[in-house]
Amino acid sequence: MSVRHELEPGQRVRITQQIPKGDSYLTTTFEGTVVRHEQQKTGSWYAHSRDKKLWLDRLELTMDDGEQRVINLDQYTRVERV
Repeated sequence: MSVRHELEPGQRVRITQQIPKGDSYLTTTFEGTVVRHEQQKTGSWYAHSRDKKLWLDRLELTMDDGEQRVINLDQYTRVERV
């Protein structure tokens, strides 16, 4: 079950992203604290969508070392509460 729609600021999460590469995937896993989870529009044009823009699910995290990351959530991204 996906927890993407249940994310709240302050929650600790583990993100596993997979990037397709040929017949396999490059996999990266990291943990951080949720700052914000929302849909944001990009600068890309996309017909028949809200404001004629491409909208992406984005998750903003604070890492343990203070680094801020913005992650685009797609079908290859798994989000787990820690």
